[in-house]
Amino acid sequence: MTDKPNIQSDNEKIQYVALNPEMFSSNNVDDEIDLRELWNAIWKGKWIIIITTMIFAAASVFYALSLPNIYKSEALLAPASSEQQAGLSALSGQFGGLASLAGINLGGTKSDKTTLAIEIMKSRDFFANYVRKHEILPDLMAAKEWDSNTNQIVYDEELYLFDSKKWIRDVDTPRLPKPSIQEAGREFSKLFTVEKLADVGMVKVSVEHYSPYVAKQWVDWIIEDINFVMKARDKMEAEKSISYLQSQIEKTNIVEQQSLLYQLIEEQAKTLMFTEIRDEYVFKTIDPALVQELKHKPNKIIVIIAFTMIGIGLSIFSILILPILKKLFSQANY
Repeated sequence: MTDKPNIQSDNEKIQYVALNPEMFSSNNVDDEIDLRELWNAIWKGKWIIIITTMIFAAASVFYALSLPNIYKSEALLAPASSEQQAGLSALSGQFGGLASLAGINLGGTKSDKTTLAIEIMKSRDFFANYVRKHEILPDLMAAKEWDSNTNQIVYDEELYLFDSKKWIRDVDTPRLPKPSIQEAGREFSKLFTVEKLADVGMVKVSVEHYSPYVAKQWVDWIIEDINFVMKARDKMEAEKSISYLQSQIEKTNIVEQQSLLYQLIEEQAKTLMFTEIRDEYVFKTIDPALVQELKHKPNKIIVIIAFTMIGIGLSIFSILILPILKKLFSQANY
């Protein structure tokens, strides 16, 4: 009985408000007005947009045409299969412990040697020897473009005088007019790529340069040098191993140990044989580097489109933002 009055009093507090449909459409009207004002502002400044876009488009054409073409040459390599590696792997399973005590490595698999060769190609020491041997520093650090008619590199005369073979670039200390190996290595790392294709087990070596002939030559030299370096390493290791094993044979009278040592010498002799007869010691060339007829980059159409779109965007932005800035500036003065 006491609850009913309370219920009635609550009902009496409820107020009903009649909503006008125009209230819902007012926001849409404001949005339409804003969009209309935005379009009117853009339309009033259409000549600014057109002129700015034309300037950016013309500038982008000149800029794109001034960019030198860059060519990319690449070679596909396969790890060289070796009976020597198979023989050493077999011995490793039987006598790996004893051989390791003797300081002889029997466990070098083909994949390990491939990984080692890739890392050596990326090393500073390999690059330093590569630069000194083939004298690529001017083509790397001073080349400006390639003259396809004469097949000659055009050098930047503010950096290097080709006729006198003299570096004249103006640099701050501690750098010298002639680029250092460290400086050249940083530049070369932008042009040189070596990667192992995990799905097929192949290795791809590529080089970019203004001249397609230089790019191809550099790839060929890299492959030649890495095979030579790996060959020299294995040859030196095998000769030292044979010398050591022969000295151990003279120290033992146990027939089984002598037999093992002779087998180890035989495998090291095979390594020496492969280093003498194989030019493609660690990598066999499957698809050699070519002098490319088509450029790798830049894509000049993309450059022109990008600059033109920037011009359109800047002109529209200036048309829309300048009135707002002027209004804010005038309000700040008051």
